Amino acid sequence: MSTPDNDLKPEEFAKAAAEAITDAQTRNFRDAAGVLANAGLCGVCAREDAGGLALGIEFAVPIVAEAGRLRLQWPLLETILIAKALGDSPLAAELVGGERVATWALQGNLQDKLAGHARHAGHCDWVLVADGRGGAALLDLGSVEIQNDEALDPEHPQSWLMLDGAKVLAALDAATFAALQRDSGILIASLVNGAAEGALTTTAEYMSTRVQFGRPLSAKQAVRHLLARMRLLQEASNAGIQRVLRTDEDDRVRDTRPVLANALASAAFVLEKSIHLHGGMGFTWEVPLHYALREVRKFDAAWGSGALARQVGRDFIQSV
Repeated sequence: MSTPDNDLKPEEFAKAAAEAITDAQTRNFRDAAGVLANAGLCGVCAREDAGGLALGIEFAVPIVAEAGRLRLQWPLLETILIAKALGDSPLAAELVGGERVATWALQGNLQDKLAGHARHAGHCDWVLVADGRGGAALLDLGSVEIQNDEALDPEHPQSWLMLDGAKVLAALDAATFAALQRDSGILIASLVNGAAEGALTTTAEYMSTRVQFGRPLSAKQAVRHLLARMRLLQEASNAGIQRVLRTDEDDRVRDTRPVLANALASAAFVLEKSIHLHGGMGFTWEVPLHYALREVRKFDAAWGSGALARQVGRDFIQSV
């Protein structure tokens, strides 16, 4: 890419991403891959010699946030991360071009022959799994037994993978995998924050147009207080994501775990209150806020449902 990064602004990518994601949602899984790849979303952080844009992770943040806001059911976050981590491998070019789609198992490892919490594994070609020694391995899903877990989402279940005889396509060393994990904390926080932002916008509009006893619901003080609290949480989450993208006062990279833990908790609160404020409509299939809540809960479950926040707290106490 000939244009230097400092001539571009990450927020400029949001509108283009929204248009491509909206288009992809009208298509099947494979056709959606082509749409997202042609828009440059899959390779935004991948190397130029793999067909990517070679931009920093901050440029993926608004893209992933739009995927959350629009409730995209496709592993865009995982594909961006894995395409970047694969460097100049020919496999990265296949992801960037939309020829292949990859997901990531957030739990388990290759050494134990079991991995889980992989989104959309039944539709993907490859899956990234920790190798149990600090690195990770990219596996061919055709060589893996997949068992869907419908506990949190029967329509878009996460998957458990039996890894006996799994075919390894590529390996990531410990440093590369650690960098991928750090980037993932930022992008997952962005995804769930985007999901909550979409819900809050929808709820605020509904509250301002739904009239009872001659007044819109937004005129009620209790509703205003709750919407204000939801907005406050969103702004705090946004600020945390932007802050973690920058180094600290000693020019060291910041820990992404507090930002991710806060984003998961805040997004769950905003989404639950959005469903509540919609009244009976919030519990129907016609109001799709529950789809976004499921995604947040699936990510939270991958870290043990609140365990991430507790670990961050323990580490902070021990550090002072």
